[in-house]
Amino acid sequence: MIKNGKIKVLEGMQVVRRLVLALGGNALGNSPQEQQALVKDTAKTIVDLMESGYEVAIGHGNGPQIGMINLAMDLASMHDCSMPYMPFPECGAMSQGYIGYHLQQAIRQEMKRRGIQKEVASIITQVVVREDDPAFQKPVKPIGRFYTKEEAQRQAQEKGFAFAEDSGRGYRRVVASPTPQSIVELPVVRQLVEQGNVVITVGGGGIPVIETEQGYQGVAAVIDKDKSSAKLAQDLEAEMLVILTAVEQVCIHYNKPEQTALSAMTAAQAEQYIAEGHFAPGSMLPKVEACLSFVRFNPKGKALITSLQKAKEALEGRTGTVITFS
Repeated sequence: MIKNGKIKVLEGMQVVRRLVLALGGNALGNSPQEQQALVKDTAKTIVDLMESGYEVAIGHGNGPQIGMINLAMDLASMHDCSMPYMPFPECGAMSQGYIGYHLQQAIRQEMKRRGIQKEVASIITQVVVREDDPAFQKPVKPIGRFYTKEEAQRQAQEKGFAFAEDSGRGYRRVVASPTPQSIVELPVVRQLVEQGNVVITVGGGGIPVIETEQGYQGVAAVIDKDKSSAKLAQDLEAEMLVILTAVEQVCIHYNKPEQTALSAMTAAQAEQYIAEGHFAPGSMLPKVEACLSFVRFNPKGKALITSLQKAKEALEGRTGTVITFS
């Protein structure tokens, strides 16, 4: 590794200057109090990368947060007729704001501690999806609280929601998880990144919107945050997409005696592992698929999957799983 204060040259890898980080739920926690504590460590990792000369744009999940907001709003409207029902896209916007607020504070404090003078800002971000995306015909993403069968049937009749039984625990509302097509606020995000600012964007995968004659219209859906972060990395022409999750490396034969950690995969190898069923649909599969979409778009780029705690080591080539086009 060579370091000149601005740019790192990673052994066996190209010079990396612009990164898009996709933060998983383990970086944020399940409550406001837990999140405020966890983002301090998250900020240290982010500022470590900034100190090494990287431009950083940040995407993040919002599963627990939007669930909490949606549940609170749902219960409030059910028990107080004067409280209006809060649509799901608005709940997503709220989650972007409050997660961004905590990340901004933590990153700014960590930069101040190290004497770094940069600006950090969160952008309430809309992401366009296709109205005819097949995902809308098969909603599978559970949100909100558990209902009895009778409650779910009543909600379905009154509001047109779709529900699914969840592991014997009751019924939960399910929404679609469509593919991201474009990022509405991309010009602003690009301008801020190119000016050297730290930008937090596509929170929770972005607020899903469709294009209509009257303008953008929010829809009840959840876009996978890793896929939106991959789209962001493509659009910002980043050299690397970094997906931070709970594990240090991607494994095949996961949780089996023959489990094997992978330090690298080509796109072809990743596709073979997917075909063989090595990656769980609700866990590692969307992360690998997001990395594949990025390296297919930018064959010279690289994608990296690792844990938050090991991010710096992984960018130095000492751990993590790197995905390349060939």
